[in-house]
Amino acid sequence: MLDPNNNSITALNVEINALLADHFALYLKTKNFHWHVKGPRFRDLHLLFDEQALEIQGQIDAIGERVRKNGGETLTSVGAIAQHTQIKDQDSTSLSAEDMITELRDDNRKMVERLKSMKQLAEDANDNATDGLIDDWTDMAEERVWFLNSLLEG
Repeated sequence: MLDPNNNSITALNVEINALLADHFALYLKTKNFHWHVKGPRFRDLHLLFDEQALEIQGQIDAIGERVRKNGGETLTSVGAIAQHTQIKDQDSTSLSAEDMITELRDDNRKMVERLKSMKQLAEDANDNATDGLIDDWTDMAEERVWFLNSLLEG
């Protein structure tokens, strides 16, 4: 385990918790769109949004466990998630499919930016495990951006 009193580890854990908040918020938004998408591409988008939500959900536990393995404390509530996420709420159930795709693409881009900014923090903390996971999580988020962006170009 890394030294939790190390300032580099503390800074990294803050960002990992923010990434955790982003994943929770993006998971819920993606499921919202999965449930409420309408229109001629309903089936394809319904399935795509569900696939992406499941991928995001599948990362949540590993992200939270990184904080704990680094000796830190994780988020504890919906309020903590709301306080730390950069993903904006979307309560509308009547967005167009195009607006849903655009919003998810842009949110996933924010996730990619956050992940890329975390690389130096992991290196500063000598946390090779988190560094490697960041690469994997970045690749997954970039793929989601690519899929969503491709839908908008068609």
